[in-house]
Amino acid sequence: MSTIESSVKTIHTNHPIPENYIEKVYAGWVGKVIGVRHGGNVEGWTYEQLQRTFGEITTYLHHFKNFAADDDTNGPLFFLRALEDYTHTPDITAEQMGLTWLNYAPDGHGFFWWGGYGKSTEHTAYLNLRNGIPAPRSGSIEQNGAAVAEQIGGQIFIDVWGLIAPGNAPLAAHYAEKIASVSHDGNGKYGGMFIAACIAAAFTERDVHSIIEAGLSVIPSDCEYARMARAVIDFHRKHPDNWRDCFRFVYDHFGYDRYPGVCHIIPNAAVIILSLLYSGGDFSRAINICNMCGWDTDCNVGNVGTIMGVLVGLEGINPSWRKPINDFLCCSSVIGSLNALDLPWCAEYIAKLGYKIAGAEPRGKWKPILNGESPQYHFEFPGSTHAFRTDWDNKDQHVTSFVENTAEEAASGERSLKAVFDRSSGGFGYRVYLQTYYRPEDFNDSRYDPSFSPKLYPGQTIKAKVKVPASESRSMQCRLYVRDRNADTRHYAEKLTVVPGQWLDLSYRIPALDNACLLEAGIEFIPEGGWGPLVVYVDDVDFTGSPDYAIDFAHERLEKWHGTHIEVSQFTYLRGKWTLDEGKLSGSYYGETAECYTGDLNWRDYEFTATVIPKLGGYHNIQFRVQGGIRSYAAGLAEGNRLCLYKNDNGYRELASVDLNWSADQEYRIGVKAQGNRFEIAVDGEVKLVYVDRDRPYLNGMIGFPTPREAIRITRHFV
Repeated sequence: MSTIESSVKTIHTNHPIPENYIEKVYAGWVGKVIGVRHGGNVEGWTYEQLQRTFGEITTYLHHFKNFAADDDTNGPLFFLRALEDYTHTPDITAEQMGLTWLNYAPDGHGFFWWGGYGKSTEHTAYLNLRNGIPAPRSGSIEQNGAAVAEQIGGQIFIDVWGLIAPGNAPLAAHYAEKIASVSHDGNGKYGGMFIAACIAAAFTERDVHSIIEAGLSVIPSDCEYARMARAVIDFHRKHPDNWRDCFRFVYDHFGYDRYPGVCHIIPNAAVIILSLLYSGGDFSRAINICNMCGWDTDCNVGNVGTIMGVLVGLEGINPSWRKPINDFLCCSSVIGSLNALDLPWCAEYIAKLGYKIAGAEPRGKWKPILNGESPQYHFEFPGSTHAFRTDWDNKDQHVTSFVENTAEEAASGERSLKAVFDRSSGGFGYRVYLQTYYRPEDFNDSRYDPSFSPKLYPGQTIKAKVKVPASESRSMQCRLYVRDRNADTRHYAEKLTVVPGQWLDLSYRIPALDNACLLEAGIEFIPEGGWGPLVVYVDDVDFTGSPDYAIDFAHERLEKWHGTHIEVSQFTYLRGKWTLDEGKLSGSYYGETAECYTGDLNWRDYEFTATVIPKLGGYHNIQFRVQGGIRSYAAGLAEGNRLCLYKNDNGYRELASVDLNWSADQEYRIGVKAQGNRFEIAVDGEVKLVYVDRDRPYLNGMIGFPTPREAIRITRHFV
């Protein structure tokens, strides 16, 4: 019998990085997102329901404005951040990975299914962690029982752990075993190890049989997961032609009726293996078969999509799967600026950790991109759009427009974004833009309760390079712009003339604005006369600089997704009830602190001032350098007529305090100046407390409000 312990002894990180590693990571993550979307709206359907309703499935079953957040993509991306917050080495512990859950997952809403203790595996594990039961005990059979521990979540969150270990199945399984053990055990844990190893193997193996064998090599040979896999493999060997016969075999021998809980891992893992074996190595066939089998479709098709995406690469994924996604990914963590992502960013984040683990350096054009020396939006991945979109002025005129990745032109590197408008008229604006904030009306549903902070703020600078073909005969103007959602107004840079056939550099420092929420950032093209098709190229788009803005909550709004999903615009929250009350932000909770956040995780040195009006309770704080639910600083009014500074490291502790007389219902302007590890805390413009944190200081993060019960109004933000 092969055991987990014996596989751990052979762990090494000096595996070679494949030449096409980054593109394969992108293909795998694109495949994951495609699979989750493909199965999303038929999750829980049976084989019979799907066959009766759709027959032979060959494409997406539903259309979306934008596909909302999903647990299958939330978990992989945010749990992977444990390698950044603690250590990227194999020495990382399950306990540290459990703390990562507490840091990035909101408490009791969004992110994953909160079905109750003893019913939802993730909810059970989260409550264990919150109440001092660390991982791996938090997910163990001893703590939660086999039924809870062996549900499907052990493998649905696991894809990235294979993507960071190309060709190194034992290493992928080593990481996967630790992260899966936060919430799962037994076959639930083995499933995570199996899937991660399969993905790692797909970088170097050339057929699904070898990939499946690599997955089986890292789990006990006598476990139920391995027994099921061997049975499905044997059936396929004897009956290689009809996947529906194999599903009937799976249904009869490994169906839901044979295992406890609401979504056991074994039936769904059988569907994954079936789909791989009967795919013939074809991406579309694999995900379609998997979807037609039913059960936990988004989870199963997502895992199959990652394995097949790595195996076949970008060229093996039909563009019809990619186009509706447009490189956009919605998430629902507590970090609002990371809840609207583009897939190239995801691939770069994953690949950087892969290189770091292997002790290798990126090569060629990818080196400056992964080292942060290139613009954010570079379009170097084949087919990538970074979620850019098109728009135009004259909506009475029927215009067909689209964006696509192209190698026809490039300001730098090898590729750029091409935008096409099939007709354009002089004097109207035609725009290529990135949506920098999302609203309920941008989605068809409220899946996993997303909320957002903007990705761009007043005071920052936008840069881009644009070009129109040499064949363009009309005079053409262009200008950068941002659109403020709150005032529904566009702010423009100066217009410049585009010379056909030449790249033009654009730059725009957004002015300081009060009460703005930047919804879009892009380039507007204005033909000066005539009419005809318009083709433009965009490359090297970048957002830089420091924010300079203010918010008065009287200008914000409650965004209503559905009856129980209502968010304060621009804010995410960890826990509590947050609302707007007479133009102020109000938060309350029955137990520990309620917390809400805004801003960007990457903000470093800044000044932040807020007007705090104490109402009820003895503590009234503002937060800074917020990195999540258990990593932040807070400063404010405290019982005993004090001004206090705290640090949250999975629990707040007091760092320093000074005497300060304060009383309820009075306004206090509390300000923070954070520079490196030195913090100045001021009240009504006078510095009262200075502290230098020399113990693993937080050097970046958002701003926020941790308060049991109070009303707050921001009057100035980022000077």
